[in-house]
Amino acid sequence: MAPDLTTDNFQLSTENPVKLIIWDLDDTFWRGTLSEGEIEAVADHVELVRATAARGIIHTVVSKNDLAPAEAKLQELGVRDLFVFLRVSWQPKGPIIKQLLEDMQLRAPNALFLDDNPINRAEALHYNPRLQVADPADLPRLAPALLALGQPDPGYARLEQYRLLERQQQARADYQGDNLAFLRDAQVRVELREGKDAVWPDFNRVDELINRSNQLNYTKKRVVYQQLEARLEATRLRWGTVRVRDRFGDYGLVGVYALNTFTNELEQFTFSCRILHLGVEQWTYAYLGFPKLDVQGDVATPLNQTEQPDWITLETPAEAAQGREAAALPPGADHGRLRILLKGGCDLGQLTPYLQTYQVDVTEDFNYVNDQQVPVHTEHTELLRLSQTLPAAEQHRLADALPFLDREAFQPRLWQPGPGYDAVVYSPLMDYTQDLYRENATGLLIPFGGYQDLTQVDPAAQARRYAQRKFRGMDEAWLRRFREQFSYAGPLTPERFQENLQWLRQQLPAAVPLILLTGAEVEVPGSPEPGAVQRHQQMNAALLDFAARTPNVLVIDVREVVRTRADVTNNLRHYQRPLYKALAEKLAAELAQWQGGQLRRSPLGQLRAALLDAMPKPVRKVWDRLTQ
Repeated sequence: MAPDLTTDNFQLSTENPVKLIIWDLDDTFWRGTLSEGEIEAVADHVELVRATAARGIIHTVVSKNDLAPAEAKLQELGVRDLFVFLRVSWQPKGPIIKQLLEDMQLRAPNALFLDDNPINRAEALHYNPRLQVADPADLPRLAPALLALGQPDPGYARLEQYRLLERQQQARADYQGDNLAFLRDAQVRVELREGKDAVWPDFNRVDELINRSNQLNYTKKRVVYQQLEARLEATRLRWGTVRVRDRFGDYGLVGVYALNTFTNELEQFTFSCRILHLGVEQWTYAYLGFPKLDVQGDVATPLNQTEQPDWITLETPAEAAQGREAAALPPGADHGRLRILLKGGCDLGQLTPYLQTYQVDVTEDFNYVNDQQVPVHTEHTELLRLSQTLPAAEQHRLADALPFLDREAFQPRLWQPGPGYDAVVYSPLMDYTQDLYRENATGLLIPFGGYQDLTQVDPAAQARRYAQRKFRGMDEAWLRRFREQFSYAGPLTPERFQENLQWLRQQLPAAVPLILLTGAEVEVPGSPEPGAVQRHQQMNAALLDFAARTPNVLVIDVREVVRTRADVTNNLRHYQRPLYKALAEKLAAELAQWQGGQLRRSPLGQLRAALLDAMPKPVRKVWDRLTQ
């Protein structure tokens, strides 16, 4: 049944939750008509876009306007980068929306079209039956339901998936609809490494793919760290990893499989979304001989028992290594590359594509969403200390009792065995943000939340808020137990912060620099985090004091790059994407100075960054950066 076009009767569908909001601009997203003069921003609409984008809701524009001034106005409002697939022209909106949904691979029932003109809404419905449509006058009534949709996505992982899709389609446009020609010209090459000895060095990446990937995880058999170790030992399982590169760049380890040789059935078959639409999943399935595969849940790409993509070439490890070496190193250069660990929030990963324009290997150690659908921040210094000093049994007890943790939270890559890192880059913003709770029975300090004392809020009301965010395990009964077992200790003190930084410095080899990022000091009007700027100022002062008196501690001062409200997005910890490039250049300069010379450039990395920078700002983003 088509939605009622009157503003009083329209209700959001509960059967088909909104995944995409399509905005008209004039007299909808803002007040006034852009082509006739100045417009007036609607603060509630701007904040709705920011808040829902941070929960995985995608936003786009279908507007009768000229593209350049519309983009400029969205940029001025600080939300341009939160929109994808803009469709701004003077053409009828119904057919445009139909093609837009096809391009974005979304169903009409999962999209909400907002337009002040009832004729446009009726036309949109004619071309897109079951599309949800509403007048912007409905938004005050609809906003609470929209804000409860999705799940926390602080790193905008879902938004990044659509940016990648947008970029891929722009590249394919040059081939005038000949997708096969595009794929063959992409020169996709796959390297397989099989057997325990070959897979074991990448154990942590394998664990990450199995337990965090969703869209291209065909079996969805999650396993804990210790269980996965045991499965690697199983003689009947044929384990393998999949690496991919093409003429655009190196995607790295993007797939893993485990084939039961007794039953000829795949126990694990999962891939990163980095290689979506390249045909790698089908090629791997064909390479293994189309074994039995019990597909669980929805997957982005269905498989079949016949297709064998002929645009993909199999490489031996030696050939792949030679190819990567030739692409990455200039003539006459040696093979040394700096190994850098980035530790912090997942938004820090936006530095990666620009760091990779240099001869560096970047490892990311960021927050994630656990099985309870709660974001887990592993970078707080108190949690880092517990991950090193607390007995494993106590770690497991806390992980099992607290839904905002899990056992993986106590296994940061920072401590995992391996060749080590030449530099550690650490963003301590959770020390600035999260509050501490002391376990009454043990005195242990646990970080969680921020700018709110959970022991003082109404458990029933707080449980409802968590339920709206789709958090599991944090109901009213749990909150009451939490209040009984924990006491509010407030935010980390600057003194304890310095102690923890000193401890962290001592855990690293003396020759490895610890590179710290400061926090921004930008006021965000209407922020739900009172006193955040003052808190950042206080903690920045402590960080700079520590760095000034501690050997081999370097500082990237974010405040030199992030200066105004327009430089941040939904809060003062998330910056506009072009600023991450500036921060990456500052980091590279710091590393070069530490080395006593210059960092060599990577031709491959420069090509990838140049291709990104040549595109419009909304799609200028790292090629292989997608939301686990």
